[in-house]
Amino acid sequence: MATALPVQSASAQTASNYSFPRHRLRLSQNDPSKTPLVLVACGSFSPITYLHLRMFEMAADYVKFNKTEFELMGGYLSPVSDLYKKAGLASSQHRLRMCEIAADQTSNWLMVDPWEAIQPEYMPTALVLDHFEHEINDVLGGAERPDGSRVPVRIALLAGADLIQTMSTPGVWSQEDLDHILGRFGTFIVERSGTDIDDALANLQAWKDKIYVIQQLISNDVSSTKIRLFLRREMSVQYLIPAPVIEYIEQNGLYEEDGASSVDGKGKSKGESSGRASPAVGAASSSNS
Repeated sequence: MATALPVQSASAQTASNYSFPRHRLRLSQNDPSKTPLVLVACGSFSPITYLHLRMFEMAADYVKFNKTEFELMGGYLSPVSDLYKKAGLASSQHRLRMCEIAADQTSNWLMVDPWEAIQPEYMPTALVLDHFEHEINDVLGGAERPDGSRVPVRIALLAGADLIQTMSTPGVWSQEDLDHILGRFGTFIVERSGTDIDDALANLQAWKDKIYVIQQLISNDVSSTKIRLFLRREMSVQYLIPAPVIEYIEQNGLYEEDGASSVDGKGKSKGESSGRASPAVGAASSSNS
């Protein structure tokens, strides 16, 4: 079981008071014949969607039912810092809080690590994975086997097929970063519609033994970009992202204009309903105002 520890909110942390989240991290192995595994998903999460969360569940099923060499010990969401400067990127504090709400209220094993988001400069994925390796294996000492001996935990990147497609495109990633991410850590890739994964993998043969492709048995192409578009048009996003995240977006006036973050561009007070949770919710709010 994970250790019962006091939890410091990810969205409240800064570089000066940072502490690595481990309240749901299991460091005691059940099967000593397996390699302990921790999955890390890096991304904007602006906002987090059910597909982001489903990726972890699909990866857990892959590890469990495909007779892999791994025993899954935990999973982390690592939102990118504000210095990534991507269109539609809400502030890191908002994105951390939305991820935290989603993980806390929909999962019993996922955690949110704010380290990447609170750095004063943009952190490449390779360095983010190094950070997890350091915290889990160097600081915490890895995982403990039933006989009391300790072994290092394998850290692996969890991502969608669009990432592996960019990795296979010449000039997008440096050879050094590819070798560091795929060679040292490895990656679990969830198939996505519209991505030719076989073509992408053909250019990454040097690391094929550390690339695990997860078939998406139920197609889901929900993306944060589409969610932001729906929100700007005041369309319902109910059942596409967790309900508490919708409530948080409403309360903080997020995504009301293209490229907006926490600034309410329509002059509404925070928490005023825009009807974006669902048509029924919007109608009820109007009648009660």
